[in-house]
Amino acid sequence: MLFNYKVVTKEGDRQEGTIDTINKDTAISSLQGRGFTVLSVSSSDDEKGSIFNMDIEIFSGVPRRDIVIMSRQIATLSGAQVSALRIFRMLAAQAENKRLRRALTEISDDVQGGSSISAALDKHPKIFSEFYVNMVRSGEETGKLSEVFEALADYLDRSYELTNKIRNALIYPAFVIATFIVVMALMLTLVFPNLTQILIESGQEIPIYTAIIIGLSDFLIDYGIFLVILIAVGIGWAVYYGRTPSGRKLFSRVAMEVPILGGLLQKLYLSRIADNMNTLLSSGINLVRVLEITGTIVGSAVYEDILNESMEQVKGGATLSDVLSEYDEIPVVMVQIMKVGEESGELGSILKTLATFYKREVDNAVDTLIGLIEPMLIVALGLGVGIVLTSVLVPIYNVSTGI
Repeated sequence: MLFNYKVVTKEGDRQEGTIDTINKDTAISSLQGRGFTVLSVSSSDDEKGSIFNMDIEIFSGVPRRDIVIMSRQIATLSGAQVSALRIFRMLAAQAENKRLRRALTEISDDVQGGSSISAALDKHPKIFSEFYVNMVRSGEETGKLSEVFEALADYLDRSYELTNKIRNALIYPAFVIATFIVVMALMLTLVFPNLTQILIESGQEIPIYTAIIIGLSDFLIDYGIFLVILIAVGIGWAVYYGRTPSGRKLFSRVAMEVPILGGLLQKLYLSRIADNMNTLLSSGINLVRVLEITGTIVGSAVYEDILNESMEQVKGGATLSDVLSEYDEIPVVMVQIMKVGEESGELGSILKTLATFYKREVDNAVDTLIGLIEPMLIVALGLGVGIVLTSVLVPIYNVSTGI
């Protein structure tokens, strides 16, 4: 493999060139063996400017599954007493995701330069969250790095499984509804105008429900493009506004008020809060910092505000259970169980129990939602198609039979 390098010679001159070796470690060792001070070594493949080789960042995200596998590999290798530098070099060499491979290469370079693992990870916030970095930092401080990476892999696995189950449950109804809307729009704009023309030419009195369908068809034909533009602008505005603090709070609050879905989201966020806090507390991170980190990754502006406000009160000496009891979004049973954990000094294990409980609740809620969605969709779509077809076919039948 060909590598580009930048070095400083013994005389202090900068020098650039290429070297052909089997991997980056060998290239560095070879250059150092020549008496050079290595500034940088990079694969020439990563620097090609061809449009076919460009790594466009927006399409090069790192799947959570890759982070889970990587964390388990680090835990296994660390437990086998493999050095951190060698671990990240090995992972970088075998990583299939380009963005992750580049990040791991930079991390290994930082570690080789004397940086701690947590500091090196912290330079890549789009891949490694604040939660992840703080967990690793606590592992470095306590000397339990392999255990921390194992705990991270377990946590990310649980979180991935839960989120993925909810996403998959919503994909089916979203696809069915979108397909129905597209099919009906095509029928109203391409098929029904020819059928309604027959009714108009017959001179027969048109029923009110048929007139409504004809009016809807005419509206889509005349103003459909403007409606599509309006919807696109509305979606764009919602996305933009949803990224602002006020927009996040509004949409989070509205989502929590939606029947059925709101209850599912509440259980999801409570499960995430309990799981995050348990994982962080078990790693020796203090409660104030735990609340701060959990607030940034809970995924709901509503619960983020609750955790941030709770953090300030806990700083002042209040107990967490007393603070959370002031919020309607936190169930009484959760507050009472946490109070028992605080009094017994087993808050971490209590939170683990709560996380398991709410994960089970989310699973049950998703199964119930799936069970409700399918028959509701069948009934709703059947009614929609039946009303539209009846509005046009019944008058046509009357014309053909002379009624």
